[in-house]
Amino acid sequence: MDRIRIVGGERLTGTIPISGAKNAALPLMIASLLTRETLVLRNVPRLADVTLLGRILGNHGVDITVVGKKVGQATTDGQTFKLKSAEIVDTTAPYEMVSRMRASFWVLAPLLARCGEAKVSLPGGCAIGTRPVDLHLTTLEALGASIELEGGYVIAKAPKGLTGARVSLSKVSVGATHNALMAAVLARGDTLIENAAREPEVADVAICLKKMGAKIGGIGSATLEVEGVGHLHGAEHTVLPDRIETGTYAMAAAMTGGDVLLQNTRAELLESALDLLRSSGVEIEETPSGLRVARNGGGLRPVAVDTEPFPGFPTDLQAQLIALMCMAQGTSTVRETIFENRFMHVQELARLGARIDLRGDTAMVTGVQGLAGAQVMATDLRASVSLIIAGLAAKGETMIGRVYHLDRGFERIEDKLRQCGAHIERLSG
Repeated sequence: MDRIRIVGGERLTGTIPISGAKNAALPLMIASLLTRETLVLRNVPRLADVTLLGRILGNHGVDITVVGKKVGQATTDGQTFKLKSAEIVDTTAPYEMVSRMRASFWVLAPLLARCGEAKVSLPGGCAIGTRPVDLHLTTLEALGASIELEGGYVIAKAPKGLTGARVSLSKVSVGATHNALMAAVLARGDTLIENAAREPEVADVAICLKKMGAKIGGIGSATLEVEGVGHLHGAEHTVLPDRIETGTYAMAAAMTGGDVLLQNTRAELLESALDLLRSSGVEIEETPSGLRVARNGGGLRPVAVDTEPFPGFPTDLQAQLIALMCMAQGTSTVRETIFENRFMHVQELARLGARIDLRGDTAMVTGVQGLAGAQVMATDLRASVSLIIAGLAAKGETMIGRVYHLDRGFERIEDKLRQCGAHIERLSG
């Protein structure tokens, strides 16, 4: 099993290219199930989850071609996928595939909308909370589907097709919004989706669906208006930059007192996180090619923040922020409101010398003078990268085990950091 070895203490300086957003690429790939024609996706990141979803979609009959590199294209440029599902050959998504990645559960809506039936295993993914699928199912029921749970599978049927309706989500959910949107675009009549997730990745999917012929209003707002159409056609779309990767590398630069250009990203994708970093003493400048993040060596100021749905501070940056605040001059308060079991990284950060007091859904992080390298273990995707951020600043050697989590959400992270001066390497076996 691979490990990552870091010798801390080096400032990060240079340029880090930001990859396409995993959380947009996955539902965009799934959207290919909605049309017989070819969907071309550019800037697709090279991630384990993307590869796994490709196999899952292949099981349904989607042909996926990865376009070769063009002249002058850098290795950091995203991939181009051509996805075509001329015929859906299987409407079942089996346990052995769906259990490995939660987002694959989202095939439920497009299979149901296009074929009138779907049988999808209940999902898996990172062990960071229960994350029930009730919202997904009640949404599809509101659009006229019959739903049964049998043997760990969701069996959804709508033999006469789905019918537009008013769908009011009881809580903000990115996954339920994706499923509602992909079901509604092929439903008869109009659908109103209220309390929809406003995340940029949701908007990116909606923009792509419009290119495919869907009629969607209110993109980027909490109310989506969908006028169903009889079919969708092919389209070309470029995946937006990954705001979580952007925020992660911004915090890594701040942690090391570095000066880094985050290339091919946009500030509006994570304004709340950038504002928080500025309040802690980090310099952030928008440039024509991305964001410049620097800290001039002054001490970090503590912060107080709650994780919230977009446009609030994202839960997917909570672990990274806690790592950064381990070096602040004072006590920070970080409250997790999205997932009930997302502090598993805390005990591993403590092995590096962090002082963190957990009080229910809140982490009280008291800054220390310095961290010391140690052997630690990753528990999930975001926890993995929080340990890397801490290890970059820790004195001596940090060895991180179970780093396969990283490959699910960060493309070539050790290469990107090494090119900016970090002493980091991946060890096999």
